[in-house]
Formats: sequence, structure tokens, C-alpha cells
Amino acid sequence: MMERDSKKLHVSFFRSLPIMNLLGAFSYPVSVLSSLWAGTATPAQSAGSPRVTSKPSWSCLQDMLRDRAEMHQPGRLLFYSLGDTSNYTSISYSSLYAKAHRNSLIVRSLPLFEEGQPILILLDDHLDCITWFWSVLLANAVPVLLPPFHNIEDYRHKQQLSLSLLLESPICITRESSLHLFEKGHSFRIHTVESSVTIDVRPSPSRDPLIPSRANQLAILMLTSGSTGSPKAVRLSHKQIMAAVEGKASVRPLPANRPFLNWVGLDHVASLVEIHLQAMWLGVDQIHVHAADIISSPLSFLDLLDRHQVSRSFAPNFFLAKLVSAAIAAPESRKWDLSNLVVLASGGEANDVEICVKVNSLLQRYGAPCNVLTPGFGMTETCAGAIFNLDCPDYDVKMGHTTASLGRCMKGIEMRITNDQDGSELAQRGEPGNLEVRGQVVFDGYYRNADATAKSFSSDGWFRTGDQGVIDREGNLNLVGRVKDVFNINGAKVMSSDIQMSLEQALGSRVARVVCFPSRGAHTEQITVTYVPREWPMRIEDINEIERIAEQACMANIASRPLIFSLSEHSAPLLPVSTLGKVSRAKMRALYEVGAFSEDVHLHREALESFKRDKLQLSIDTITETEAPFIDDFAKTLNIDCSSIGPDTTVFELGFTSMDLIRLKKRIQCRMNVVIPLITLMKHPTARLLAAALGTSHVSPSQEMSVLDGYDPVVTFQSSGSKTPLWLVHPGVGEVLVFVGLAQHLSKDDRPVYGLRARGFEPPQRRFQSITEAVETYTAAIRKRQPRGPYAIAGYSYGTMLAFEITKKLEAGGQGDKVRFLGSLNLPPHIKMRMRQLNWNMCLLHLTYFLGLTTETQADEMERMEFRTMSRPEALSEVLRIVDKARMDELGFDEQVLTRWTEVAYGLQSMAAEYEPQGAVDVIDVFHAIPLKIAAATREEWVQVHLSKWADFCRTEPRFHEVSGSHYTMIGPEYVESFSAILQEALRERGL
Repeated sequence: MMERDSKKLHVSFFRSLPIMNLLGAFSYPVSVLSSLWAGTATPAQSAGSPRVTSKPSWSCLQDMLRDRAEMHQPGRLLFYSLGDTSNYTSISYSSLYAKAHRNSLIVRSLPLFEEGQPILILLDDHLDCITWFWSVLLANAVPVLLPPFHNIEDYRHKQQLSLSLLLESPICITRESSLHLFEKGHSFRIHTVESSVTIDVRPSPSRDPLIPSRANQLAILMLTSGSTGSPKAVRLSHKQIMAAVEGKASVRPLPANRPFLNWVGLDHVASLVEIHLQAMWLGVDQIHVHAADIISSPLSFLDLLDRHQVSRSFAPNFFLAKLVSAAIAAPESRKWDLSNLVVLASGGEANDVEICVKVNSLLQRYGAPCNVLTPGFGMTETCAGAIFNLDCPDYDVKMGHTTASLGRCMKGIEMRITNDQDGSELAQRGEPGNLEVRGQVVFDGYYRNADATAKSFSSDGWFRTGDQGVIDREGNLNLVGRVKDVFNINGAKVMSSDIQMSLEQALGSRVARVVCFPSRGAHTEQITVTYVPREWPMRIEDINEIERIAEQACMANIASRPLIFSLSEHSAPLLPVSTLGKVSRAKMRALYEVGAFSEDVHLHREALESFKRDKLQLSIDTITETEAPFIDDFAKTLNIDCSSIGPDTTVFELGFTSMDLIRLKKRIQCRMNVVIPLITLMKHPTARLLAAALGTSHVSPSQEMSVLDGYDPVVTFQSSGSKTPLWLVHPGVGEVLVFVGLAQHLSKDDRPVYGLRARGFEPPQRRFQSITEAVETYTAAIRKRQPRGPYAIAGYSYGTMLAFEITKKLEAGGQGDKVRFLGSLNLPPHIKMRMRQLNWNMCLLHLTYFLGLTTETQADEMERMEFRTMSRPEALSEVLRIVDKARMDELGFDEQVLTRWTEVAYGLQSMAAEYEPQGAVDVIDVFHAIPLKIAAATREEWVQVHLSKWADFCRTEPRFHEVSGSHYTMIGPEYVESFSAILQEALRERGL
């Protein structure tokens, strides 16, 4: 729950926001502001109201208002003023009609007025906006509800000039308090509300004779967003709006005489059609409150639902997350009666299923029916919501979705998925493609923009929404994303909505608002993340923590570090927020690239760098004489300055690769004249830990013994993190060095990461003698550090077999020890034939390739020779002849070390020469790369013939993930970033 003393801050902040800057409308998967699904109920049945007994025969919107004004029990409109959610003003539909009728005569008396012409309405207050909307309609003109103009003068000027040209110097109705927003250059004919009181109009009959029946004529123009200041105007006819309202009202029955609640500006098609016009169509009350008051104090939303026993309202995903957080922190004494709430629509952005589950639980706790939350899809062009999910979150949980489905079409609209631009090729069920719609509720074109209209429709009359979607086997729509709403970073594409959702989940209530958008980097697009703090000024510790979390969220999605900055109190009002509360990424990019946030970026970077320098300096000041030489070793190995390394800085943080660790090992050995097992460096990765472990040791090279007593298979890459630990099982060479680069990326995921290393590298350790011995040793080590599940395990190549056996052993232990993730890195279940091919000589050859001592070409040539049949001494001599001598010296390897490593690798391969997989596990994720030539000719053969066999050993359908690179390079330096992103997404999909 937001703190009491922060409410003033948020009200003032949101009050200053341009609620739909640059004239944005419903250009993205849109809010469903009623929960609907095509049915057979009449409007009377849907409303549950005795006042609506049959389908109305209205030919235009004006007919609807006149009839509602004459109801025996007239409906009401309740308006809360900004900053006050306790007291409201109430007017009846009859009073609204009377006032609008009088104003319509004023409108008609304005100079150069013409029937059918567009008239702009720029009014902040809901009552003002609704009154003049109907005034313009009753004057037989076309209302155009404007969102607030942009705060930046240059953008505002472009908006006004564009509208002046598009609408041909229209009349504009506004308040005197807004006159300062109109600069020179536009051609609006401005009329203020205040001046209308001085205009004398003749009395007229209660029923206006000026309005003919005109169902097919233009009723309203709604503006789409224009990131360059040039919006399109969507034509909405009377017939289209009536069909849309009827379709929405026929979907889900509502309790009798219960009102609708709106907290979005009427310039948004959803609030206008879904709430205002639909409530009037049904003859029920409607309540209007300002967005600033709801967003700044989420619990006030529940207060209003309870106080007025509301049946229908809405909330986009970002607000739902805030509502859940606020409700969790609310005192137990807070109670709400939500038994009349039937529809809480949600849209405008993707709905996170995890949030949906929490919201559903929250609402049910206070009496709302199950699945009252209703995600859906619509656009300005479809009169807002037209496709709805009435079974959320149950359906989405059952299907394993992370993003909520958008459901099925209501009456009045059809949808299809196509594979090409002209719509001639339809996608198969379950195949993604272009979402297209048609029907009575779909518009017929853009106002005075024939080119945009032509591009928006297929040759057979379907509207191209611009969204990518898929219709699943149950007939429900699931969006893949906007065609243009993607990040393209170094050739890798990812939906910006996915990153946005990850950021919102990760940051939670730490920030008031967060938004990501693409911007131009040095050679490619970069992820740019900005956020509004919960309060100003921010503590530097909080800035640092938010930076860390946001970076992890982005790395997990696309393995690319973002540019992150916080907005100052001065810059926060520049956020281009839509009426629905969504921030336009296109407009954010435009603002960022013209320098609107340059000062914020500079101040943010400066504060963080100062914090890190101070923190590092405090750490450096504590360096001891025994620690300093190790810091010098780190610096010289990487050729960097010692001043950037503290005593607690890990080699993994510094970016050490597996080969760097071996070079560091040699450097320390030469300096101290001792033998240091590689495992010592990995288990003691800081100068402080190494000094403590080695400072009193005096082990000569001839002693050939481990500095650390005993054998422990666990290598800790990352010990801290709130997520489920990930256990990585070594490949056939037995060493975990191959995981160093991957672990560096995974450490950004707030997840502990451990490696399991084979026994036998350091004398006098004895090699494993059987798979059973290795599996029991590794299982015991896992249980010691992680006594309870759920578990996440992945094996690279040979390690997959061990991970499979460990998984079965863990699950056999019972007590909730469920393995929720088992990853196979390019290994099929049947491996004994390959293991039999790998004699001692071949293990030696593969080891040298793994260490970079030989090239792939050299290894291939050796395999084609009689190398396999040579004696061990001959094979060793042949390999030592071709290896890179300089690199071998750099790594500190000699014939004895190479032989010992080969013995470990050969021992592991020999253990599996008779291995046959048995039993089954609950889940498996198979990550497939280009296979070894000896294993399969093509990737397709590798997957379909070999890897697909995992289905025989898994109780659920295996999941397959295509990754870049080949068998030996898939997690190497070139591909580790992309692999890490795919792996982290797979873990998230398993709920870990």
C-alpha cells in the first residue's frame, strides 16, 4: 500500500502528466473495458434492468440520449472532482440532455459553423467533457475529443499544426485555463466554455428537430497516437458504435441497476464506448473519477467499487500489480463488498498471468465471482474491446501461459490469422501470423486519409490490425506482439512487451512507474529503461539496487545490458502517458533522441559512479599485505588497473574466462612456488578468500597435492539470489570451466548457480568407478546445500546423462523434492554407442580442443588418421607435436597434467559404455545446437531421430529450444549471451 504521505506527491505528478500525449489512442492490443463473449442474451437480460425491456430501435446516438432522458427512473452520472474521492456531483440523464441541448444551439451559432464538420473538445473535467460531447452531437456536428497537449512546446506545435490541416481549421471548445497551450501557427477557431454563458440562444422544443435518422453517417472521430505529431482520425459511425455496444452488452449478464465505474479520460475510445455509452445504452448509472486519484491510491479503487456496488470497471496490468501490492500491505481491518462486480476488464498492455492469479484471489476474497478479471483485445478501429477472455486466469493457468489469452470474438466481429500481406494465405490453427478482423464493429477508414485506409485493409476487406497473433486449439486469440513493437539488438529480436513485463515484475513497488523503449546505440539498438521514483530525492542505495534488478531483467530477456536512468521531478511530467495509462515507447524514443532526458541520464550515471567509487574505495582501504599480491595477479592476468579491484571482487565479476582462470593459476603458482588446484581458484574467487586459503600454505610443486583437503564436487559460481538455484553438471571432460561464461550471465538473474565437478583432477583423489557412485556423490552434495526442492538441474553433453539420473534420485526421495527443470544441452538419451567410440586417444584429442590447444580442423584431421588405434604414448606424442606450445605454456599445462585430465575424461566415458536409460522424469527441456558430424548429418536429423527420443523418458511433452553454435561452441564466448537468455526464459516458463 502506498504511504499516506506520498499521496500528495503522486496526485501532483499524475495531474501534470499529458494523459495521452501526442494524441495517442488505441493503437496497441487494447483494453477490454467490458468483459464479453458472444451470446444470445438481449440487452435487457444483460443489464438485468427492468427499464430496458427490448432491443432499442435507435438510429443514432442522439436518439439514445433523448430516450434515456425520458425514462421513468432516469439514470445518473456521478462525478468526483480531482483530489477528492469522497464527495461527488450527480446529474440525471435528463439534466444532461437539457444542458447539452441548450449548448447545441450555442455551437450552431458559432461563426463558420457547418453541420457534419469536426469540432475539437479539449476539456480536463469529465462532466465538462461529456456535456460538450453531447452538445456537439446534438448540433449535428462531429465531436473530436482531444487528449491533453504535450508539455514540450515543439511537439505541441506539431500536434496543433497537424490537426489544423487534417480537420481543416476546426472549431475548438476549451476552458480559459487552457488558452496558454495554443501557440501561433495553428488555425483553430477557439471557443471557451466560460464565454458560452454570455451567448443568448432562442428557446427550442425538448425534442430537437434538426437531427435526422442517420445510422450510417459519421458520428465521432477518435485520434490515434502520432509519435511525430501527425495522428490519424478514426471514423466511427452511429451504426458501428451501436453494434459495438450491443455486442458488448450481450456477452455477460450484469446484476440489475448496478453502475459502471470509469477512471479514464473520455478521449479514449474504451472509456467513451465501453463505459459511458454502454452504461447509457443499458440505462444504468455511471461513475467518473480522475486517473490521478486512482493511480496514486490504488485502494481507493476498491473503496469506490464497494461504495457504489459497481458491476463493471477496468484496470490495465500495471495498475493491477499496484493494486495487489497495496492490498497485501493493507490493514486486516480493511474490508470491501465486491459481490456485484461482474466485469473487471483489462487491456492496453499484455496481462501477466501471475498478476491475474493474484488479482483473482484478491477479488474473490471480497465476494467477486471467479474469473471476474477479463483480459481482451480491441482498438479504436473496433470501438474498443471486441475479443474477450472470460475464463482468466483458470484457462491460462491450465494452458501454462505466462501472458493471458485474449479469448474469442464477440457478436459483430470475426478474426483470422494470415501468413502474407494480402491475406490470401491463412495460417493453420496454432500457427502465428498477422491478426486481421472484420465485422459490423470495425471502422471503414481514416478521415481524409485514403492512403492510410488503403494500406490498412486487405483486398478482401479485412482490417490489418498490425498485431502478430495465434489462435490456439480452443479458438482463443493469443498475441505474439505488434509487428513494429520489437527490439532488434545485434540481429536478435525480442518483444518490447516481454521486457516491459519482466521489468514490472522484478521492480514491483520499488518504483512508481517503469518503461522500456529502444534507442540507437553505437552500432545497434539498445534497451533503454527509465523509471519514476516513488519519491524524490532518491537514496543512492535505492538507485543502485533498482539498477541491478533492472539490468538482470533485461539480461534475462535478450542478454544485453540496458541503459538505465531515473526521471527527475522536473522530467516526470514529460512521460507520454495515454488515457489508459500506457506510455508510448515510440514517443519515448523520440523524446530521448532529441535530448529531452539528457540531463537525467547524466545525473543518474554520475550518482551511480560516485557511489561505486566510494564503495570500492572503502573496500580498497581494507586491503591487507597478504591480499594485495592476489589483486595484482588478477590485474596482470586481465591487463587492467588494480584500482578497479577490491579484496571482495570476484574473478567472475571481473569477466575471467575459463582460460583466464588457468592463466591466473599459473601466475600464482610461479609467484608462490606452490601447486594450486584449479578448483581452489573457483572455490575462493576473491583476493581475500585466496589469501586466507593460501597465505599459510607452503606446498612445493614436487609434493603434487591439493592445497585443500578432501574432495567436494560443488563449485559455487553465485551463492546468493532469491530464485531457485541452478545446478550445472560437467561435460565429458569432467571440468566445469566450460560454465564460467554462462555462470557470469546467470549471476545477473538473482539466482544461485552451482557447478558439479568430477573427482580425480587433484592427487591423491581417486576417479569415479561407476555412474552410480558419481550420481550418489552429486545427489548428496546437492541435498547438503539445498535440502528441499524444487530443483533445477542442467547437464552439458555427457552431463545430461548424469543430470537425468540425479533427477530420478532426487524425486525418489519424496518430501516435495520435485525437479521442476531438467535441461539437456545437446545430448540424446541413448549414448552408449558414442561412448564406445571415445577411447583414451579420442578423449585426449577432444580435451586439447576443449582447452584451445588444437583447432577443430586439426582435430578433424587427426580423427581421419589412424590416431584412434595408436598406443597411448604414441597418441600423446602426436598431440604434443601439434599443440599450440605458447598457449600450453601460458596455461601452465605439461605432459603430466594433460595425461591426468585425460584419465579423468576417459574414466567418465568408460563408465557409460554400457549405459541404457531407464525410468522417466516429470519434465525435460532440450537445448539443441549443430551436432557433431559423427552424430548426425543435419540439425533436423539430430532433433527428429535422436533428441526426440527423450519423449520416451519423460512423463510430459519435452520442450525443445534451438540455440546458436555447434556442440562445442553453444555456450562459448560467441554464443553464451544468446544461450543464457534462452535458458533463463525456459526457467521462467517452468515457474522458476
